[in-house]
Amino acid sequence: MLSRLPAAEAANSAGLAAPAKKDIAMRLVSSAENSSLDWEAQYAYIEDIGDGRGYTAGVIGFCSGTSDMLALVELCTERDPDNPLAPYRLALRAVDGTDSHEGLDPGFPAAWRQAAGTSVFREAQRDERDRVYFDPAVARARKDGLGTLGQFVYFDAMVMHGPGTDALSFGGIRGRAREDAARPADGGDETGYLHAFLDARVRAMRLEAAHSEVSRVETAQRVFLEAGNLDLDPPLKWRVYGDSYEID
Repeated sequence: MLSRLPAAEAANSAGLAAPAKKDIAMRLVSSAENSSLDWEAQYAYIEDIGDGRGYTAGVIGFCSGTSDMLALVELCTERDPDNPLAPYRLALRAVDGTDSHEGLDPGFPAAWRQAAGTSVFREAQRDERDRVYFDPAVARARKDGLGTLGQFVYFDAMVMHGPGTDALSFGGIRGRAREDAARPADGGDETGYLHAFLDARVRAMRLEAAHSEVSRVETAQRVFLEAGNLDLDPPLKWRVYGDSYEID
């Protein structure tokens, strides 16, 4: 006879990939990226926030200057060749790695918002979020021996800093944390390791003017960690950029 785990225990064993926990993760990210818990309202979001990455848009902050927006538009065009963003692929290739809007203005923001009205584009955003950020973050965190909160800590860091290996990217931040504390997979204390990771992330954030405000770490993730909430279980209360949020 097959045994069934209680719902809460099953969700915790699945970690951040459990649907309810993934929704919490997206609401937490949205509070920092969009000042809203309604992450599903962000498919049409697009603006240049002045961080040197060109346009930032969508549910996870795809950027015209960091190749993830280009990959998203390429995927959407594979699935729907006539989508409103297809004509901008060449321009996105040209501005990749820069903050330039050349070839994108004035029509690109309106085309993005038009595309966001389609199920094809919304699904493509979710798929690229998972491929580039969510799935790699969760897989790496599990290998490091981290539970649900640690998986979110990795995910949020990948979203903001990118999955690269330089000092200001996720790989560099993780490398610095491992110099200061043993990961649980190596016998280290999970809470101690996560504090070391958050410390390393704060140092990286303060080296970039656009990311120097660290409340999404210090009055959000650090709060959960200091409360011992390694399973990221609600109720959750946190502050980002001076605004208060709550998930019951």
